[in-house]
Amino acid sequence: MRPFSYQRATDPDMAVQALGAAAAANIPLPQALAQPLAGGTTLIDLMKLDVMRPAAIVDINPLARGWSEIEPRSDGVRLGALAKMADVAAHEEIQRNYPVIANSLKLAASAQLRNMATLGGNVMQRTRCSYFRDVSYENCNKRNPGSGCAALDGVNRMHAVLGVSDHCIATYPGDFAQALIALDAMVEITGKSGVRSLPFAQLHKAPGSTPDIETALQPGELISAFSISGRWPRSVYLKARDRQSYEFALSSAAVALDLQDGTIRDARVALGGVATVPWRAREAEALLKGQKFDDGLAQRVAAVAFAGAKGRRHNSFKIALGKRVVAHALQQAVTMEV
Repeated sequence: MRPFSYQRATDPDMAVQALGAAAAANIPLPQALAQPLAGGTTLIDLMKLDVMRPAAIVDINPLARGWSEIEPRSDGVRLGALAKMADVAAHEEIQRNYPVIANSLKLAASAQLRNMATLGGNVMQRTRCSYFRDVSYENCNKRNPGSGCAALDGVNRMHAVLGVSDHCIATYPGDFAQALIALDAMVEITGKSGVRSLPFAQLHKAPGSTPDIETALQPGELISAFSISGRWPRSVYLKARDRQSYEFALSSAAVALDLQDGTIRDARVALGGVATVPWRAREAEALLKGQKFDDGLAQRVAAVAFAGAKGRRHNSFKIALGKRVVAHALQQAVTMEV
């Protein structure tokens, strides 16, 4: 690990000012000279691997006094970005009205990590692409822009089949983000100009020709909270992985349904483990709305969700697997007691 300076930010303005040092250099956020430290469960790993080389670390844990609240409201819920994953997963309101959030957090990482990791850090975690995390590979457009992508014709079993480009097929690795996508959440961002809100679906950027630019955050900006409108007690997160504990998704689905008298009035479907960003399957949602559910509909919706998928040598199995995960998640959501 390379030497770095350490600063403890005691208020949001101090954190923004310290992190804003990267803005002058116009450096993409992941390569910024200064990085925020919350749980540190991804950042420290990547610094040890020499993937991230910040000159300065800004510890934002003192901001938890105002940024870690779980706030049920009359019209939804607001989650502070520094709330711990384990605390949110165990919260009674979350388990009752947003089980898709509780399930996505419980199925993410180990218990030790969930006790340390924060919501904001979780959605900002970097890809697990081995070519990105191993600096002995020079060809990684995400880590070394313009160098190529070793994964395209390499070992790409874990890589994406949706949202890919000729420049990058790295998979977004998280679970919680899919729940936020399915709940149409908003993200609050604190920067030098104050607080702005953004649909969470617009936070992550598909790779296109610039896979090194991963989010809409500007240097110096921090995620301060997430907000969700309404209540979604009929919501499910289903995750297929190589083992039952502590493993990233091969394919996952977050589903939220509004069901009345057997008819689907509203539907949200998000996919994980298969795309370069948290992926919302809007065409699949449209197929569900106004319909009576049966297994045939589930199969058709799953097929539509993966209609644009592009598999490569080792990861084409994800297309068939992903369809089954979507269909099973829909079946679970329809039959759950609320």
